[in-house]
Amino acid sequence: MSAGKEGNTLCFFINGKKVTEKHADPETMLLSFLREKLRLTGTKYGCGGGGCGACTVMVSRYQPATKTVVHHAANACLLPLCQLHGAAVTTVEGVGSSRTRIHPVQERIAKAHGSQCGFCTPGMVMAVYALLRNKPQPSMDDITLALAGNLCRCTGYRPIVDGCRTFCQETNCCQTTGVGNCCLNRVENPEQPQHEKPQLFDKEEFLPLDPTQELIFPPELILMAETTDPQTLTFHGERTTWVSPASLEELVQLKTRRPEAPLVMGNTNIGPDIKFKGVVHPLIISPTRVTELFEVSQTPQGVWVGAGCSLSEVRSLLEKLLLQFLEEKTELFRALSLQLGNLGSQQIRNVASLGGNIASAYPNSDLNPVLAAGNCRVSILSGGGRREVPLNQDFFVGFGKTILKPEDIVVSVFIPFSRKGEFVGAFRQAPRKETSFPTVTTGMRVFFSEGSRLVQDVSLYYGGVGPTTVSAPKTCAAIIGRPWNDETLSRAYDVLLNELVLPPSAPGGKVEFRRSLTLSLLFKFNLEVLQKLREMNVITDELPEKVLPLPREIQPGLQEFQPVSKTQSDQDPVGRPIMHRSAISQATGEAVYCDDIPRTDDELFLVLVTSSRAHAKITSLDASEALQLPGVVDVITAKDVPGKKVCSFFGNDEELLAESQVSCIGQMLCAVVADTRAHAKRGAAAVKISYEDLPEPVFTIEEAVAKSSFFKPLRSIERGNVTEAFRNVDQIYEGEVRMGGQEHFYMETQSMLVVPVGEETEFNVYISTQWPTLTQDAVAETLNIPSNRVTCHVKRLGGAFGGKVLKTSILACITSVAAWKTNHAVRCVLERGEDMLITGGRHPVLGKYKVGFMNDGRIRAADLQYYTNAGSTVDESVLVVEKIMLHMDNAYNIPNLRGHAAACRTNLPSNTAFRGFGVPQSIMVVENMVEDVAMVLGRPADQIREINMYKGPSATHYKFEFSPENLLRCWEECKFKCEYSSRRRAVEQFNLQSRWKKRGMSIVPIKYGIAFAESFLNQAAALVHIYKDGSVLVSHGGTEMGQGIHTKMQQVASRELHIAPSKIYISETSTSSVPNTCPSAASFGTDANGMAVKNACETLYQRLEPIRKKNPKGSWESWTTAAYFEKISLSATGFYRGPDLYMDWDKMEGQPYAYFTYGACCCEVELDCLTGDYRTVRTDIVVDIGRSVNPSVDIGQIEGAFMQGLGLFTMEELKFSPSGLLYTRGPSQYKIPAVCDVPLRFNIYLLPDTHNPHAIYSSKGIGEPVLFLGSSAFFAIKDAVSAARSDSGLLGPFSLDSPATPERACLACNSPFTQKIPANKPGSFKPWALNI
Repeated sequence: MSAGKEGNTLCFFINGKKVTEKHADPETMLLSFLREKLRLTGTKYGCGGGGCGACTVMVSRYQPATKTVVHHAANACLLPLCQLHGAAVTTVEGVGSSRTRIHPVQERIAKAHGSQCGFCTPGMVMAVYALLRNKPQPSMDDITLALAGNLCRCTGYRPIVDGCRTFCQETNCCQTTGVGNCCLNRVENPEQPQHEKPQLFDKEEFLPLDPTQELIFPPELILMAETTDPQTLTFHGERTTWVSPASLEELVQLKTRRPEAPLVMGNTNIGPDIKFKGVVHPLIISPTRVTELFEVSQTPQGVWVGAGCSLSEVRSLLEKLLLQFLEEKTELFRALSLQLGNLGSQQIRNVASLGGNIASAYPNSDLNPVLAAGNCRVSILSGGGRREVPLNQDFFVGFGKTILKPEDIVVSVFIPFSRKGEFVGAFRQAPRKETSFPTVTTGMRVFFSEGSRLVQDVSLYYGGVGPTTVSAPKTCAAIIGRPWNDETLSRAYDVLLNELVLPPSAPGGKVEFRRSLTLSLLFKFNLEVLQKLREMNVITDELPEKVLPLPREIQPGLQEFQPVSKTQSDQDPVGRPIMHRSAISQATGEAVYCDDIPRTDDELFLVLVTSSRAHAKITSLDASEALQLPGVVDVITAKDVPGKKVCSFFGNDEELLAESQVSCIGQMLCAVVADTRAHAKRGAAAVKISYEDLPEPVFTIEEAVAKSSFFKPLRSIERGNVTEAFRNVDQIYEGEVRMGGQEHFYMETQSMLVVPVGEETEFNVYISTQWPTLTQDAVAETLNIPSNRVTCHVKRLGGAFGGKVLKTSILACITSVAAWKTNHAVRCVLERGEDMLITGGRHPVLGKYKVGFMNDGRIRAADLQYYTNAGSTVDESVLVVEKIMLHMDNAYNIPNLRGHAAACRTNLPSNTAFRGFGVPQSIMVVENMVEDVAMVLGRPADQIREINMYKGPSATHYKFEFSPENLLRCWEECKFKCEYSSRRRAVEQFNLQSRWKKRGMSIVPIKYGIAFAESFLNQAAALVHIYKDGSVLVSHGGTEMGQGIHTKMQQVASRELHIAPSKIYISETSTSSVPNTCPSAASFGTDANGMAVKNACETLYQRLEPIRKKNPKGSWESWTTAAYFEKISLSATGFYRGPDLYMDWDKMEGQPYAYFTYGACCCEVELDCLTGDYRTVRTDIVVDIGRSVNPSVDIGQIEGAFMQGLGLFTMEELKFSPSGLLYTRGPSQYKIPAVCDVPLRFNIYLLPDTHNPHAIYSSKGIGEPVLFLGSSAFFAIKDAVSAARSDSGLLGPFSLDSPATPERACLACNSPFTQKIPANKPGSFKPWALNI
């Protein structure tokens, strides 16, 4: 259809302003319209698929039938612009701004320290704002539900929840007041006044929530909605036409004429297909204005619900019906409501429709099994008339297919009342507790003869165990007509096992787990039914335990830190919990990230073309077709690079664009430059690459070891005589543990904009990088120009975690070549899927160990071998391997210790730096070894840890001397604060009484070396200007990525210049202000840059001394003005050399670190042994960070690192296909922790009365160390699994690899149900995914 056709005018409102769009393109989503057309950049792009919540907006509509306005949160990335006719949209800019007034939601999230990098903050604000518009006094449940669809990678969620908790009015306990100096937590000493414990924020300062101050719904839209004669709307785009019919009759005619055109309601199904699979629909029909699709009617048999109703509307309807009718009539309603609470996020449920959910027929649909089990039916309309079709096993015919004909329209769904003696159950297991597609989901119904346990009818449906929703008729037949008892059910389990068979290479993998779940979920239904029969006095037998859901109520936690000394000046901000300096602008959407920089005229967009083969020669690259497409300007290949075609780092070269050969899927081959993002994307898809496969690609560590495929040098270290020591120990044990990789999942994907200045080959690079100088050097070498022609500007990063260093520089080089060749500004912002495919992550590790120990628990000798999967290029892998070697002692003084480590070269995308840089992998293996020793000896693991800890003056295995005093203090304090002994006993008691749920507890220490072992990276510089009006501009080499470095530098300058922080501004990090900087990494940013800023400020303060002496009573402004007139320089550079660190690998000794940060963490989890689901019940962390420069920032770093570690060790799984393609390329497949994963009690204690002479103001680096402490959740799960195994008579060490996902935990529990599953022999089939 030609774009020239005239369509209707789209009319809607954004933030109270009318928007009329004459040429609305059906393929345009609200997100790109807001960001590109209206320049409202507060709404962020995080994933493009509705999975992260960064783009949340509020949509309001007027309902003429009820004369009310309804508000709901929605994902702008999935909301087609054409669907907004008559709606009022509110974005974060419309909620409040620092120029007008900020809204209480924005204020509270910011002041409660809930914004670190800030990229997710506008989405969080909008999710809570939409909730408050509907419910100004929400409950805690409402808040956690509203936030369930919003991901954050920085904060660990606790401060966000605490900020929002202040809106709750439900508890009269002081729990609701701020940060929990509450009755749950009285100070031990009654004489000490209560108020002396400092708090992170003061609730009393907050603006009250005033619902009368919100934007009104535009009256014009009310008039528009009230008009009785709605018109058909048609919009023509470049490739698609959108028709929104006004009546059911017209909809039927349209669908009869064009049966292939999809019906789009919430766009949560068609949208992702168009976006991620490149599907093109010439016509889209949107029936959102057909009132018959939204009607609800009751009959004596049940309820007809309009197929167009959103899942949220269906759920609130069911909730109302549950209150109206007797429990026996609402069994099915209750089960459906339960499943709806877990299906997708609030944002998805607000737009996704009931009919769409049924018709899309996903194999793991949560609703379809329940609807089918409950004997629901659908009313279908087509040109041939109306008919009713039952939802049963015949309805679902294949993957995404039903018996509906293309021209059929689902008008409504009938949900029947249940009968007396009828029970309905709905169960699911998912990789994450909320906002996650299920692994297996079920709907089950049983009907008993009155007053008996004899089964008259039963119906079992499963999702996730086949290409479609499946029923189990043979299993039902084995139950019907028999009494509901153990004998009947154990027969049923065997029948079910044979009836629902999954082939070992089934898509989605996890075959044994999924088969085990089919049985254990039926068993859960059995327990529920027995409970009901007992309640109705049908049976009087002794019941097995009642399996209650896992606890989920988030309690207020404690954050304890030391107050500043009473003698410290009120103006001196150091040591005080000061809010992140950009938190308010991050919460209002005013904070500018790289992709928020306005487009310049003729700016071009770059999209990369990547390899689809893992190990192959490139035989041809044909871009001719791409160059013919509309908007495509050029295609950049390696031949276009004017300078070096490689990027160098530590003597290793990495190709910018592959020329002759590819070594992994996702390697960059060329780049397409076009006038828009959409055109560049289509151009990239049109580039044709031919390959000739090379033999034997290497993917796994085992394959690499077999072929000696390593990056040199390999590293080894030994202290004592390990071989000799093994001869003199009581016992020797050998084991191994595998640890998966991890995706950085920074919320802001890789982003850059390269602008040619227009003269003398000068370029400005605006980029989201941790190391601006590396980007500057790389771009200069690529373009063959001096570095002084390239200026890198970094305002802030939306998270980085080590992932925005090397790959970012390579991407910048490619983008700069495009800018140089076209002489236009070129922007490159990766989509989430591309980012995950191209940039690599944390190194997966295989650790093997042999340990010799005495019967009293002392470990005398250990020999450890580490193999990392480095991927296809060196990157930083050798440095990671070195850090692994240097931390393999953790907190333990093992007299004879030997380690070998190798970085394996494989045909996977290259892995890189990631928060912790090898240390989490290193210590994980050691701690697993210690746990095994404890299991062999049958002793508690914490005792074995304690016996072997460093004590007194000590030296590491590389002869670095240190005092472990604070390590031991952290350990003791942690045991004391978490009441370890009494809770340990309570856990054992719980486990004795509970068969199917177990609790586990673990306490783990850490000793983490701070600074770069490569000494030159420890230097830092700063530039401080004082202007005549007394305002101060600070520039330094660190980049702000959420860790609060700019806030801390502002505090340093404030203390040294003796002025208020409000007079000090930090604009950006730029290579033109501070040259030759080092990366913001290794937890050393504040240590290095703080000293440089301090140095510059001291110089300036000294220069002002004569002026101050002349006028001691003068103001700061009078001094700076006087200094200018006296010709005193008001600008100074500061420099810090950093410690001279080194490591001599030949001598196996050195001082690679400036000092150690210590900590200890205790975690308690509750595990559902039938599904592997777990909940972290409580976490207590004690960390020695010297004297904190900013407790709120540091506690935020501790919580965020812990949650990232929790993800690493218990949830996050990267899956690769047998050909080396990354399957998990977005939040729908790759699960990072969400609000539902926060420990229910989360307590942080900063070790008091400690100091550190090696860093600024006696503080310590804190960014990375705590990440490893997330492993305490892993070991707590392992402890719970161990309790479950002992019920089955299994004792002693067992293997549990990381992450301890529900699948691994459930299978390791070895319940009677997992024992029934026959294991598939490795090698007898091709698995769906590689074991990386």
